[in-house]
Amino acid sequence: MTGAATVTGSIPPVPDPVLLLYCADWGCQPGRVRPRIRYCATPAGRVAYSTSGAGPALLCDSGWITDLRAQLELRSFGSFMERLAERFTVIRYDKPGCGLSDRDGVDLSFDGQVAAALAVADAAGADRFGLFGASQGGQLAAAIAARHPDRVEALVVYGMCARGSDLAPAEVRNSLVALVRAHWGLGMKALAGAFIADPTADEVEAFTRFQRASASAAVAARLLEVYYDTDIKALLPAIRVRTAVLHREADRGTRFELGREVAALVPGATLIPLPGSSHLFYHGDWPAVLEAMLSFLGEPASPGPPLTGRELQVAELVAQGLTNHSIARRLSVAPRTAEAHVENIRRKLQVRSRAQIAAWVTEQRLRG
Repeated sequence: MTGAATVTGSIPPVPDPVLLLYCADWGCQPGRVRPRIRYCATPAGRVAYSTSGAGPALLCDSGWITDLRAQLELRSFGSFMERLAERFTVIRYDKPGCGLSDRDGVDLSFDGQVAAALAVADAAGADRFGLFGASQGGQLAAAIAARHPDRVEALVVYGMCARGSDLAPAEVRNSLVALVRAHWGLGMKALAGAFIADPTADEVEAFTRFQRASASAAVAARLLEVYYDTDIKALLPAIRVRTAVLHREADRGTRFELGREVAALVPGATLIPLPGSSHLFYHGDWPAVLEAMLSFLGEPASPGPPLTGRELQVAELVAQGLTNHSIARRLSVAPRTAEAHVENIRRKLQVRSRAQIAAWVTEQRLRG
């Protein structure tokens, strides 16, 4: 990966280097918890972070660029995080170069971002924690899980890919980075359309306002470039923590097949296909994303590979000789969802064929 990158920009003066209480000027919602923002030193530069809620620690990386304040006012992001905070101590942070974090002389490399995330966990007092990473944040979370298994309880990723270069042809990637760097306004609108299907004018305005608050054009372009250059495919087989891969079936930003590849490479991972096309986890049917995430994180750790209720249903239908398409029709789901369930079952049971799944079902009946 690339080394440290020096960027220029400005950061609002901080009246207290340890603690800053802030409510976004452009519209705190009544009753919404105001983020308590603190700072910690990291190898990549000084980083702003916040914690909310109570319970087991959950370190969150929402992706490409961040702003602790502005994101809470973006679509249902604040509601999503509030619901998480009912069960967990949610740890969020601004990436180096973004939001309230240092913007001058910071390290924007992938390894720099990983080091910053771990330093935030240390500052928050989280020796062990769950991880949630979306899009580019999924790559970062997966890298932490692979390299620091002693610190990670469970891993949930959403809308991620193993290699950034798989997201689009080289000429498209290069053009988008150049557009963001040269004309942040046009770049923001282009990315809004890439992340959200048929965005309304209000959605484009809200998304571009968030992006403008998060980072300068130079930082945004460099972080996008780093994302495209990142390849963690070789790290995924080293992950040994419980892992769920959430992916919308018609994701506009990252094709479903790329998420399926991630699940296939992580030993024992569960692929959870979700309906919808938005690349943003807090957009569209976000309660379905939240429910899948909470359900997985709420599962007790187990030495064996137990199947979920839906997977048991699918296994029974496999034992009856139904094809994936027949299973999809029986359960009123998309064919690729049925296929994903069968893949999950084979990985969990460590078998290779449908006949072996059927044999396992027969064995369970005899034991019952």
